[in-house]
Formats: sequence, structure tokens, C-alpha cells
Amino acid sequence: MSDRDLETTVRALLAAIDPDPQREGLLRTPERVARALSFLTRGYEQDPRAVVGTALFTEDYSEMILVKDIDFYSLCEHHILPFVGKAHVAYIPRSHIVGISKIARLVEVYARRLQVQERMTTQIAGTISEVLNPLGVGVVLEAEHLCMRMRGVEKQNSFVVTSAMHGSFRDNRETRDEFMNLIARR
Repeated sequence: MSDRDLETTVRALLAAIDPDPQREGLLRTPERVARALSFLTRGYEQDPRAVVGTALFTEDYSEMILVKDIDFYSLCEHHILPFVGKAHVAYIPRSHIVGISKIARLVEVYARRLQVQERMTTQIAGTISEVLNPLGVGVVLEAEHLCMRMRGVEKQNSFVVTSAMHGSFRDNRETRDEFMNLIARR
């Protein structure tokens, strides 16, 4: 959908919600919302495998690599309201490592789509598994969902935690425990 189509849709939405959609404060709202939605969903235009695959390096290293507390912002596909949180991503390389900034970029690619946290968690883990073929991958996302805080049950202090474990993170309790202990440290 083009920005122009988004603007038309937002105008119709405003007309349905607000008794005075032509007031000064709303005149440029369709344009602003269209730009914001295009920005917040730009992950559809990016290939996550290409983001990771541009910085693979052969390295003889087989210990856990963890990038934690990666801030992310996404939109819940059920209500198009934000969910905000932190991603913790670890892997144990088999023969290749990836530039650590690429892990944060991968989180961003998937966060910038209409999402559910569960799918986003498995997408991140799956892409790392696919591109790096590591011995294992662990991903944990912790997020606050405004759809639970602003509407519905209105639970102000709730967090959702999801995880995806592949390879040694799934099969080896010590590896999983090490990962969980490392992300628990603040």
C-alpha cells in the first residue's frame, strides 16, 4: 500500500472516530500517520537472511556469543498497538561468527512488521540457525504490550516472555541454564 493509500485510509478512519476530522490538529494527521506506519513496518522491505549474511566470518570459536538487552519496538498485528521490549540472542558457532551489530539488525527487521511476539521469537532463532548453521541458538524476548495495558484487561505491570531454543540450547540443560543466567544479570 502506498503512503497516499494509507493517507486516504487514515482520513476515513478519522472521519469515523472524530466528530470534527477537519479541525486544525487533524489536518496533517493522515500524512503523519502514513509516514509513521511506513517507518514502523519497513521490515517487510528487508531480507533478514541478507542482513545477517553480509557479515559472516570464519572463526575457530565454539563458545556462547550473547547479545542481550537489544531494545525493540513492534506493532501487535491484532490491534496495531505497540509492544516494546528487549531481545536476548545467543548462539554457539560451528565455524562462522556474525558481526554482532547484525544480530541487532535482525531483531529490528522482524520487529518492524506487524507481529506477534511468539512468531518474532521463532523467526529470529530460525534465521540465525539457517544462515549460520550454529551448534545452537537461544532467543528470549521480554515485552510490554500496550494492547494489554490500554484496553481489554488493562494490566499495567504485565510482561510477556517468549523463548526459542535450537540445537544445544534445547538439548543441553547446562547450555540453556548458562544462557538464562547470563540474561538474568543486569
